[in-house]
Order: sequence, then structure tokens, then C-alpha cells
Amino acid sequence: MTEYDYWKIFPRMPKKVTIGDITIRDGFQHEEKFISTPAKKFYLEELIFAGCRDIEVTNLGNPYTMPQFRDAEELLAHLRGDRFKQKCERKGINYDDISLTCVTIREKSVDRSIELKEKGIGPDRVLMMVSTEEEHHFANAGTTLPEYWKEAERCIKKCADAGIKMCGTVSTIWGSPIGGATDLKDAVKFTKRWLDIGAQDVEHADHDGSSSAPDVYRYFAMILDEIPDPCLHIAHFHETKRVASASVLAALQAGITNFEATLGGLGGQPSNFMDDCPVKGTGEYYYDDPRYVGLVTLEDTLVQIDEMGIEHGYDVDRILWLGKQMERTIGRRLRSDAIINGRTLKEGHLKYARPGLAKRKESLGEHPGQVLPEA
Repeated sequence: MTEYDYWKIFPRMPKKVTIGDITIRDGFQHEEKFISTPAKKFYLEELIFAGCRDIEVTNLGNPYTMPQFRDAEELLAHLRGDRFKQKCERKGINYDDISLTCVTIREKSVDRSIELKEKGIGPDRVLMMVSTEEEHHFANAGTTLPEYWKEAERCIKKCADAGIKMCGTVSTIWGSPIGGATDLKDAVKFTKRWLDIGAQDVEHADHDGSSSAPDVYRYFAMILDEIPDPCLHIAHFHETKRVASASVLAALQAGITNFEATLGGLGGQPSNFMDDCPVKGTGEYYYDDPRYVGLVTLEDTLVQIDEMGIEHGYDVDRILWLGKQMERTIGRRLRSDAIINGRTLKEGHLKYARPGLAKRKESLGEHPGQVLPEA
């Protein structure tokens, strides 16, 4: 007999998820114009007010390389300030529930996060990243993998002493834009290593849209067989083939409860051009067409999860409104379809109805709601 209960078919699939927002960091890092500091503050605040509790604030790397983040300290100081805390209190938000993350790919950035922590404006959590494919890792970090693992271990110990959590990212799980195909078993091995050396959680990243739904399900099933606590794992999908929503679904089916997304699907490599000037970034882009780069959209992912009946903690309509504002901030059409088409409304859109149906049914002697002839 066919089983119709989705959760019986996929018993690991959660009824509640956490969706972190990384718009201000990963989303803006690929933009070739500087997004103003007031705009960043606005979206940081509004995302939190709309339900986000895990938010990436900035990148603490060298602003010479990535000038988009030259206002990093100002953003952190704003979110640590009394005025923002008072706003949270007025809206009934427990400030202590908010986790502020900064990306710190190298040790100098980790040291900077610790200095900021000592000033009272530092992040709660930082992030370092390895790629299972070493050419991709070298392009991002400038180190070999063994060299970087030693650096990461030192950094985790420093962070633990400073009261900062470390997230370890594993990238090129489903393939590398430089080295090609990769082995899922390597990513499982790297995940275990992050946790063994003290990382609090692991981001599992498809940074170039290489994943397919069957391989996503296979990988996360492997991960949860080896490391069953879903709180330790975060799914991070980029969208290059318009199939990332299938990857989100496959991860849910495997039992993943933590996801990341950006407004409008913004994101990608750090930009190598800013305003009117070339900048270093991380070198040449990995793609040929800028229309096909970025993450899964927060708006569409929320609608997808919301309409599955999975609890997520966001005000979906507020996020759809923010997505529309983001298009004005960026100055172009972004990827969200949900901000245009909205949610699937159970009450329908009766403003589009052709007038006269009730009167015609009455004239034919039909009952309201009758859809078949009585005979």
C-alpha cells in the first residue's frame, strides 16, 4: 500500500528548522559597488526583527583585499550598542538569542575578532573554511591544506580562551570549479576533523552550485549516520542551475535542520572591482556569466519551507517586503520569484474572478459548491 505521510517516508525530516541569514556578508561581498553602511545597518536590524537569530555581520579580513567590509567594526558596534538592544526589547526580542558571526578565513582575522571581543563589540562566532579540493582551497586561503589545518587548530584554541565559538566550513563537497569532481568521503573526513579540533558546528557548503539532489541526500545521510546531532550541521547552497531548491528539499529529507540563505540570492566570490576601481578580491571569477552566481534566496526558501508546514520563526511577509527593498538597494532585478508571486494563498485571489458565477448557478438550479450533475 502506498504511504502518503511525507514524514513517515522521510522520518528524519524535521518539523522545525533554523535559517541563518548571510546577506550582509556573503551576499554583499560579490557586489561591485560599496553598499552603504546605513543600508547594511538597516538590513541587519530588519532581518533580526523579522525573525533571524543567526546572522553573519561582516568579514574581518583585510579591507584592502575586500573593501566591501571596511565598515566591519562600525556594524558590530551598532549591533552591540544600547540603542539596538532597546529596539529589540521593545519588540519583545531576547537580545541574548541573537548570534553574531564574522568570517575570519585567516589567523590575523581571528586575532582581530578577539581584539574586538575585548573591546566589547566582538562577534559571538567566527568562521574558517577548508575546501576538500586543494587548488580551490589555495585560491581562497593561500595555504596548503595541512598548513591550514594547523592554523585552524591554533585559532580554535585562541577563540575558546576568548569565549568565541568557531564554525568550520567544508567546501567543494560536490565538486570544485577549479579541480572538478570530488569525493563525498573526503568531506565527511574533514567534518570529523573540524569537530575533533574543537569547532562548535560545521557549515557544509556547495559554493558553486555543483550539487544535485540525490548527492545532497546521500551526503547528508552519510554525515548524520556518522555524526547524528543535526545541531552540528549547516547546509549552504549556491544557485547556478536553478535547482538549489531541490538540494534544500533533499537536505531536509536527510534530516538537516540548519540552513543559510541571502535576500535575493545575492552572493559569490569577493568582488575584484569596487565602484570605479579594480581591487584584489580573490582573483578572477569562476564563472562566465554574472547572472548565474549567488546563494539560495531567503525569500523563496522561506516560502518553500513555510508551505511544507515546517516551523521556521520568520515573518514571511516581512521578508518578502525586505526582498523588494533589496532590489532597490542593489539596483537590479534579483533572483526571488516569491517577492513577485507571493505565497500560495489558501483563500485564493478572488479579485481575478469573472463576475456572475453565483447568479448563473442559481439560474440553473445548481447548489453552491455543486461540481457534478445531480444525475
